[in-house]
Amino acid sequence: MENCLFCKIIAGSIPARIVFEDEQFLAIEDITPQAPLHLLLIPKCHFANLLDMTAEHDALVGHILRSGGTIARDRGYGDGGFRIVQNNGTGAGQSVFHLHFHLLAGRDFSWPPG
Repeated sequence: MENCLFCKIIAGSIPARIVFEDEQFLAIEDITPQAPLHLLLIPKCHFANLLDMTAEHDALVGHILRSGGTIARDRGYGDGGFRIVQNNGTGAGQSVFHLHFHLLAGRDFSWPPG
């Protein structure tokens, strides 16, 4: 998408601190971290949110979530716990309308989340 911040990051036209990348998604450091580890897991194909996805994208979501767990473990947060969150729509706190997941770790989290 032409005006999408995350599409521009994926294309390399906006810099970001990329900590992981493969053919399906990339993980970048959040610019306003809410935990000692706060990464954004961003699929390379554009979806505004989960409602834009179909069953054919199930493997992509599974890959992102499983890889997020691997990233958390590799960074030393596997045993202490981590959270992966997806905000879907403005009422849930989504501010960039390119599907992405927040990987958070390194502090205690309450339930229910804010």
